[in-house]
Amino acid sequence: MTELGLPEEILACLFDLDGVVTKTAAVHAAAWKETFDAFLRERDGESFQPFDAVADYDEYVDGRPRADGVRTFLASRGIDLPDGRPDDPPDAATVHGVGNRKNELLLEKIRTGGVEAYDSTLRYIEAARARGLRTAIVSSSANCRDVLRAVGAEDLFEVRIDGLVAAERRLPGKPRPDTFLAAARDLGVPPGRAAVFEDALAGMEAGRAGDFGYVVGIDRTGQAQALYAHGADVVVGDLAELGGKE
Repeated sequence: MTELGLPEEILACLFDLDGVVTKTAAVHAAAWKETFDAFLRERDGESFQPFDAVADYDEYVDGRPRADGVRTFLASRGIDLPDGRPDDPPDAATVHGVGNRKNELLLEKIRTGGVEAYDSTLRYIEAARARGLRTAIVSSSANCRDVLRAVGAEDLFEVRIDGLVAAERRLPGKPRPDTFLAAARDLGVPPGRAAVFEDALAGMEAGRAGDFGYVVGIDRTGQAQALYAHGADVVVGDLAELGGKE
């Protein structure tokens, strides 16, 4: 193991954004809950079963592209909506309409509450770069670049594969490994020599499916066993536990 807590053969680090680099996972969960609760309440009345911002978020939407998260959660409730179009208004009863409502709420929460980074993650990335490791950000978020700029972290990554890039390249999202594989390819590093850093169960599955050299699960919500079950090689509460301190 290196000073960064990684196997010696690792040449690149591929980081998820929300919950790994930035403290936006809770904001996403809150926006999803507000969106789904309003939709379900209108559909089912006061007998509706609320969206669980921990269990439902972790299982059905965390780490997935926005539209996939809508489909997966609603399918768990036996609800099938038409996809609609990506530019559907946020009040449309379509997959994209529900997703766009969530994104409106997310951006509003980010604007009013600001965005914070995990300082320990930024230090870890800086230490990795100082030791010659390549770095990429891999996120399902279409707002990835704006969030990185907000916390002054855009320059820490050589490659960005986010929701916008995935749509342009027609890459399926997590739990498929395609976005992580694209990041490794853009860096010129074989998957077996790249490490994945994720806090989402879908991200663990993507790391395992892509045969990456090391999969680091970051447990911010007390789901360490689930992260291991879904493919983590190691689980830490914070990247400071791996090393990289200057």
